[in-house]
Amino acid sequence: MKNVLKSVFESFLRSRRMLHHFERWQTMLGSKPVGVASATMPPDIAKALAAASQADASELLATLGSSPQGLDEDQALALRKRLGSNEVRHEQTLPWWTHLWQCYRNPFNLLLTVLALVSYVTEDMKAALVIGSMVGLSTVLRFLQESRSNMAAERLKAMVSNTATVLRPAPGATSAPRVEVPMRDLVPGDVIALSAGDMIPADCRLLGAKDLFISQSALTGEAMPVEKFPIDRGSREAGVLERENLLFMGTSVISGTATALIVHTGSRTFFGALAQRVAAADQGTSAFQAGINRVSWVLIRFMLVMAPLVLVINGVTKGDWWEAALFALSIAVGLTPEMLPMIVTATLAKGAVVMSRQKVIVKRLEAIHNFGAMDVLCTDKTGTLTQDRIVLERHTNAWGEASDHVLQLAYLNSFHQTGLKNLLDKAVLNHAEMRLETQLQTAWRKIDEVPFDFSRRRMSVVVENGGSEHLLICKGALEEILSVCTAVERGAEVLSLDGNLLASIHRVASELNAQGLRVVAVASRALRADARKPAYGVADESGLTLLGYVAFLDPPKESTAPALRALADHGVAVKVLTGDNELVARKVCGDVGIEAGHVVLGREIEALDDARLRTLVEQHQVFAKLTPAHKERIVHALHANGHVVGFMGDGINDAPALRAADIGISVDGAVDVAKESADIILLEKSLMVLEQGVIEGRRTFANMLKYIKLTASSNFGNVFSVLVASAFLPFLPMLPLHLLVQNLLYDVSQIAIPFDNVDPEFLRKPQSWNPADLGRFMLFFGPLSSVFDILTYAVMWFAFSANTVANQTLFQSGWFIEGLLSQTLIVHLIRTRKIPFLQSRAAWPLLAMGAAIAAAGIWLPMGRLAHYFRLQALPLAYFPWLAAMLAGYAALTQTVKGWYARQYGWQ
Repeated sequence: MKNVLKSVFESFLRSRRMLHHFERWQTMLGSKPVGVASATMPPDIAKALAAASQADASELLATLGSSPQGLDEDQALALRKRLGSNEVRHEQTLPWWTHLWQCYRNPFNLLLTVLALVSYVTEDMKAALVIGSMVGLSTVLRFLQESRSNMAAERLKAMVSNTATVLRPAPGATSAPRVEVPMRDLVPGDVIALSAGDMIPADCRLLGAKDLFISQSALTGEAMPVEKFPIDRGSREAGVLERENLLFMGTSVISGTATALIVHTGSRTFFGALAQRVAAADQGTSAFQAGINRVSWVLIRFMLVMAPLVLVINGVTKGDWWEAALFALSIAVGLTPEMLPMIVTATLAKGAVVMSRQKVIVKRLEAIHNFGAMDVLCTDKTGTLTQDRIVLERHTNAWGEASDHVLQLAYLNSFHQTGLKNLLDKAVLNHAEMRLETQLQTAWRKIDEVPFDFSRRRMSVVVENGGSEHLLICKGALEEILSVCTAVERGAEVLSLDGNLLASIHRVASELNAQGLRVVAVASRALRADARKPAYGVADESGLTLLGYVAFLDPPKESTAPALRALADHGVAVKVLTGDNELVARKVCGDVGIEAGHVVLGREIEALDDARLRTLVEQHQVFAKLTPAHKERIVHALHANGHVVGFMGDGINDAPALRAADIGISVDGAVDVAKESADIILLEKSLMVLEQGVIEGRRTFANMLKYIKLTASSNFGNVFSVLVASAFLPFLPMLPLHLLVQNLLYDVSQIAIPFDNVDPEFLRKPQSWNPADLGRFMLFFGPLSSVFDILTYAVMWFAFSANTVANQTLFQSGWFIEGLLSQTLIVHLIRTRKIPFLQSRAAWPLLAMGAAIAAAGIWLPMGRLAHYFRLQALPLAYFPWLAAMLAGYAALTQTVKGWYARQYGWQ
């Protein structure tokens, strides 16, 4: 079944979205990380990358026909035409014949093919034709559905942007503007700019870097980031992945900035070569696929037990072992859910397309199941609960008094940094007046910067205005700024920090936080002539003077409170995980209707072991001052408690939690590493959109579950009826041909299940696989049909004298119609907990298909083809009996359904 649910939205293989998938591939290749052993890298690629690492930068640029300003558009276009897109070769669309073969190649179709060949060899041409029709119908329907899904996937993929920042000079120009281009359009020779949160889009050689730290865990398995430099300082004997001046496709920037020269793209990258090597390997089994597999093998094992039993009983009682063998083969076919692959694919694809209309893009189809099963959603605060429209509300000194000086230095810091420019920086830049902006930009020149990272939670720039001093301006979280400050400024005075001043500073910041303002501290340090140097680092962030604060306002969205209520109504608890401080988190949560209670801080989490954390996460809703590791631990703790956890985030600090969650949710505007870690992308950052996606995920899962429950219970009931009939009748209750035709018609009636309606009650709570419930359901509802099958036997035997071998065709015709109509009816009885047709009505395609199949089932014995199918017309007196039995079947099923729902629930 590994191909049953092959996701048409595996856009990681199409768009270099390889972060957590690479980790799964490591397992396939062996327990060692792939980057540690150089043998895993093809020798020609390893040799070329080693040469690029050792070459002088100017020589390498010349070799690639590039320059420090990069390639112009004409050069890039020419190379793209010659070398192709920056996509691994494995991503190319399969030829239609290969796709058709994959649609055919599943256990059910292979089994049916064997049975068809057996029928052909035994000259039972009608059976061979019917079985062949079933195989062909299943294969063609799946092929058509997946082809449509693939085309839809390509359209949806274009809705999610994935770009790189490239230097693109005009022809002959000496300078180059930075432009965003799709990653697939990159070519060797392009010069790209990198900052925190970016994915590395190809194999590159560093040209320049500033405090650049790269996460290579996807390649090497090393958890700690690796610092990279423009010049490799290590041994030339070191492995290629250990070279300090090389960057590899699939890794990501943790902090710092850089410019890099693309050396290899697409299949010539290390990742591209590896992708080709493992393309044919098993990609592992997801929880969803495992659930489908368990269901499939339950039915297959049931078939392997029941078919031999039918063979033995009929062989012993009838004496014709050959006829008994054919009948047992027909039973095996009837027990085979050959439409399961098509139903699953069609249902998931339909759900993904519907969700796309609601601005929810599904990267992996099977993630829809987790979306519907999600019962806890962890989310950040900014842009999700709030409007994501941050404005600079105040700029004050440490005493809360308005200060233009603080605004000026905050502006210089935001303007000159080239790393992770966030919404706070944009708000500072937008707030400054044109006069101030022009004055500051012309008066100050940038010397260097110390980029932001999530351990320091601050960043600095060093500027000078033509004098002899350099000025270091640091901006960041208050606690982290205070940790490197020794003084505080008030007007012309500079006061040494002591306990009283610290208490006053915290009091002012807390008052601002209590008003819902996010406070960012600003500090500076003048560096004398003897302390000046061309490059600065974290060590220089010491002995600073606190100047004051810039305070930002991000008001809650009007839609947040209704969306939270809607999620709660659908059984989804929302927990807020934010790096902001507890006062701001409490204020925003209160504004949107979340009862904050005790706000758990990151430092509290650090003091807890995993067992105590599992208890804590159940008791509280709001968590503040969190690091990326804290968020990841919370997600793991919730998962360990049995929850299906969703995490919604858009920053580099959210990537670990996105990967840890059962379903990672990000937005189109997120940083690259967040989008690559997510399973679902929202085109609109709104909880209301998310709530609609949850509903569609549950609707999709409900329709898949209908088919599985119908198949399991119907098959069990049919076999039980056959066993009873085989033990007491002097002839076969139905010929093998009858069983095959009946099964084919029944399967056709199920094609419309993906388009069925779902009761609102089913959508109100999370849904998930429950194999135990499926087995219990089969045992309860399967025999119900057998009760009326046996009544049909009695009616045909006593009321219509179909009790001899000479009259067996009449008996078989009567059971053929009753069996098919009861199977068609059970679709409507089991699809809902309510009274069918009255309280809950199926979608019109399912109603129309069921009516058509019921009409066909009655027509076959009564029409001109009856003789061909070895059936015969039934007397009109049969049909009142038929109506009474179907009505009784419906009444009994409805009664048992109510009792079953009260005892075990109705999933």
